[in-house]
Formats: sequence, C-alpha cells, structure tokens
Amino acid sequence: MFEGLRGLTTRGRSFLAAALAAAVSAVLLGEQDLLRVAVLLAVLPLLAAFYVGRTRARLECDREVGPHRIPVGAGARVLLRLRNVSRLPTGTLLLEDMLPYALGSRPRVVLDRLGVHQANSIAYTVRPELRGRYPVGPLHIRVTDPFGLCELTHSFAPGDRLTVVPRIVALQAVALPGNRAGAGRSRIRSVAVHGEDDTATREYRRGDDLRRVHWKSTARTGELMVRREEQPGENRATIVLDTRAGSHCGEGPTASFEWMVSAAASIAVHLRQAGFQVRLVAGDNIDVASEQGEGHLLDQLADIRPEHRHDLTRLVERVRRRTDSGLVVALLGPLTPADTELVTGLGSAGAGVAFLIDSFSWLDLPDHARAESAQSLADGTRVLARRGWRIVPVRHGDDLATIWPRVAQHPAGGAGRAVTAETVGSRR
Repeated sequence: MFEGLRGLTTRGRSFLAAALAAAVSAVLLGEQDLLRVAVLLAVLPLLAAFYVGRTRARLECDREVGPHRIPVGAGARVLLRLRNVSRLPTGTLLLEDMLPYALGSRPRVVLDRLGVHQANSIAYTVRPELRGRYPVGPLHIRVTDPFGLCELTHSFAPGDRLTVVPRIVALQAVALPGNRAGAGRSRIRSVAVHGEDDTATREYRRGDDLRRVHWKSTARTGELMVRREEQPGENRATIVLDTRAGSHCGEGPTASFEWMVSAAASIAVHLRQAGFQVRLVAGDNIDVASEQGEGHLLDQLADIRPEHRHDLTRLVERVRRRTDSGLVVALLGPLTPADTELVTGLGSAGAGVAFLIDSFSWLDLPDHARAESAQSLADGTRVLARRGWRIVPVRHGDDLATIWPRVAQHPAGGAGRAVTAETVGSRR
C-alpha cells in the first residue's frame, strides 16, 4: 500500500489535493455533500495505489534464451513468460527488456491486461554483430491502473547470458604440413624396409593408446615408449594469434582484428574436425587446448580484445615453451625485421603457416604509405619463405575460404616467390 502511494502519478496526486481542498471547504461551509465528494476523490487514488501495489508484487517471469552460444550474425530467440499469480487482474502493462547496445534496440511490448492466474508469452530475436558475453535483461514492467492514477515499475533479475563467438567459415580439406595421418603407405613401407625395431618412438604421454607401446625401446630406455609414426591421433597444431593493438586497423565488426579472430576460430574448428589436437595461444593470458572442448575454445575467442601492452617476444616464448613438433599457424599483423626473426623460431621447419595481415589495407592511405606497407609485407614474406614457412598474405576484402587452399603450396616449389610477387605487385 505504502509502495503504491509512492507510485502515484500527477493525476493521482491532483485527486488527493482536490480531496483535501474539498474537505476543508466542506468543514468551513458546513456542506455535507461537498464532504462526500472529498471522500470520493481521496478514495479513488488510494484504491488505485492498493490495486497496483498488490498486482506488482504478484507477477512472475520466466526467461529462456536459445541457443546460449551463437556466432556473430546468427540469431538467438528470447522467450518471456509472464504470469499473474494475484487474485486481481492487472491493468495495462508496458514491458521493456533491457539489452546492451550490441544486441540491438530494447524490445517494448504493451499488454492490455492479465486476468487472474493468466499467463502470456512474448518472444523476440536478437542478431548481434559483435563478439562478447552479454547479459539479457532485466525485464522492466510498468504497471498502471485503468484510470492512470498510480504507476509502478518492477524489475526482474536477469536470468541468462548470451555468448557471441566469432563467425565460423567452412574450410575445404587441403594437404597440411605437419600432418602425420594419412601417410599409411609410406609408413608401412618404412617399417618394412627398416624393420620394427627402427620405428621412431617417443616417451609415453597420458592418453596414448597402450597398444602402441614399443616394448623393446621401453626395455632399452627404462621408460615407457610408444611408436611415434603409428599414432594417428598425434597430429598437433598450435594457432598463434597476434593481439597487439598497434598491429590492427579499423573499427567494429569490419576491423582487421575481427577478421583475424574469425580466421583463428575457423581454422581451429577445421583442424579439430580433421583430427588435430589444437592449442590456441593469444595475448598474455590465453592458452587453451581443444581437449577442454570446442565451446571453451570459442568462448575464449569471444572475449579476446587487442592489447596495448602485449609483447610479441613473450608470445613467442610461451609458444616455444610448450610446442613440440607439429603444425604452427600464425596469424600476424605487420612485422618489423626483429619481429620476423622471432617468428621464424616458432615450430619446426616446414610445418609453419603464416597469415600475414596487411592491416593498413583497412585504411584509406596515400599511395606512398600503401607502398611502404606492401614492401614491409614483402620483406617479411621473403624471410619466412626462406625458412620453410608457407605464407598467405591477407588484404582487406579477402575471404578466408578463398585463400585457405594456399596453405598447401610449398615454398620450395616456387609458391613462396609467387606469393611475394603478388604482395609486391599490390602496391603498383
């Protein structure tokens, strides 16, 4: 009741002021009829306050968001179920669900009334264009009486969160460096020529199949050893993501950084489906393996942001500390000669793929600045190609699915020179 009085509108307060004036006039003039009018004017807003206050306290709301994890550009459906558990019908209800700007405008719905124990459902769709984790809600309900004398707002606690992960691009299967699977004939030929005792072995790791244990090597070394070449699940890939803020240009969903994050997510999903054990290393804090689940990996990419204090040296050291033989996919922004030398130390020779993003192509630069950017990219391409890296230059407007087959081009076969020539030619 007292909470309802605090929600009296200007009209309701005017009724109370008129009732007070009529009551004083009735006493001074001795008019009984005027006193009855004063009582009527006072009772109406009081009844409205009681009615609205009671109705507000007896509303329940359930929320469903599905799915809870969506890629950028996809839609998620939000369903609200509102029930009136009061013994009185409600008046007009104005519903407004609070959403962050990245999820679009706030939906507003007007309900005429909810009867006793009546329920109603409202559904809407959000289609975010930015990565991140977003709260959905709370729901604000404005309750009023039929005469507009009292109005109260009630907020329900937010019940869900929506995770928006990077957009996933489908990639075709290509011959990848560092892929130990699929070489069955050469593997059988190697065993037949050199013999079973000469099979390459390594130390046992947790999760290895015990049927692959090489007992003679185990007896000779005193440690449990397994056949390296007969481990079809041994394919490993490390994805390195350059998060230096100074290496990226553009804003919003079309920025070079967003292209790189989407590419990292697409490559990680593709390699995991191809049987690789994927590890993602990015920034100063992100180091996640695919064994924790694809969803966990994508959730890490949903939160990643450019870092102003990020150092490429620390990133390379973190990668080299835990990376053994296997494929290394590096997504890098513009590199200085010192940065290029650092990157060449990643992974093993012949098993590295570098996506060199010309982030300055996201800007409208003058011709001389564009030429300098292209020359710097060409210099880095030549250095990495000489070290056995497969280079994929990326410019604004390039589609990942279109340029992905270039990772199968071996630099020794001239692909590195062709890519370099293409990069240098872009500044003409």
